[in-house]
Amino acid sequence: MAEYYLVFRKILVGIEFVAALVGFMYILKLKNSYWKYFSFYLFFIFLQEFLGVNNIPFFNIPKEYYYAFIGIPIQYLFWIWLYAYKSLKNKKLFVVFIIIYLSTYFPVELYYQKIDLVYSLNLTVGTILLMILIVLEFKKQIITDDILKFKENKMFYINIGVMLFYVGTYPYFTFRKILLEDVYIDIREFYYFYFLVSNYLMYLLFTASFIWGKQES
Repeated sequence: MAEYYLVFRKILVGIEFVAALVGFMYILKLKNSYWKYFSFYLFFIFLQEFLGVNNIPFFNIPKEYYYAFIGIPIQYLFWIWLYAYKSLKNKKLFVVFIIIYLSTYFPVELYYQKIDLVYSLNLTVGTILLMILIVLEFKKQIITDDILKFKENKMFYINIGVMLFYVGTYPYFTFRKILLEDVYIDIREFYYFYFLVSNYLMYLLFTASFIWGKQES
């Protein structure tokens, strides 16, 4: 199965490249909008995944440490900024969520110094914060009737994509050490399949947000 996993992972990197490419195709239209940072974010994701799938070192940083302390935090911090600060326009919520998220690193690093605990605590808190933001975003869209114009609403595509991947794959990443046991091989393969499919869908939805979504949304 390992060779198939590698093929599927490379397909994912290809879809991420398409999303990043489309994002940069729209960069001039977005130059006066905060959405231009979404284009840069997608390029960053593609670059790190391209390096990861080809086993190219991250500035001589071990891959697990890179993702735990750089790759994954950048993702959660970006989403908190996009949702709380820009879409919901709630600066207090943004500051509180940033503090809560970043605080997950200190006790683990100072007292435990175990990378597995970093992943578990960080992903748990980060995903809970994202779940709250997803619900608040849907609530905002319903109250303002933006949900009725979902085809032109960038955040609608993004919200669906983030929910499918980050929330849907939470059990896979949180319990990945347990799932590595042979007795859970069927569950592990199911979750890995869902990880791939939800990732594909998320980046396709991100691509659609540039093509059909309005800049002001």
